[in-house]
Amino acid sequence: MSDDVTNWTELREFAAVDLEQSFVVAWETEGESLLIDLDLFLRPEHAFYEEPRPSEGACFRPAVIEFPLCTQVAEPGKDRRGKVAQAIESLTAGRIAGLRRTGDGRYEIRGDFATVEIIAERPLLRLKAPCA
Repeated sequence: MSDDVTNWTELREFAAVDLEQSFVVAWETEGESLLIDLDLFLRPEHAFYEEPRPSEGACFRPAVIEFPLCTQVAEPGKDRRGKVAQAIESLTAGRIAGLRRTGDGRYEIRGDFATVEIIAERPLLRLKAPCA
């Protein structure tokens, strides 16, 4: 394993959340960005944390991880020559098992959906407006 590998817990974008308790809802592209829609688990120290209702058990908020200037998305061992939009067509929803930076501009996200390698700029995490 390379010395350049960084776990998601060490990336400032993911402070006060728990990706391993979060769920991918959808995979999308917008312009040159890969967007991963999430039900994101917020920890109590997060600025937008709210005490969950008894039926909820935890504080989840809709969110998106954006990988700007994404040039490649592929499952290991699969064709890497297609467009990003084509590569995500077969990806499904599911619980996240991990996210890590594996090199300069290289990321890997694992979960119920598969292991997915991404080449893009540093990810951005944004909460979405709550549903009315």
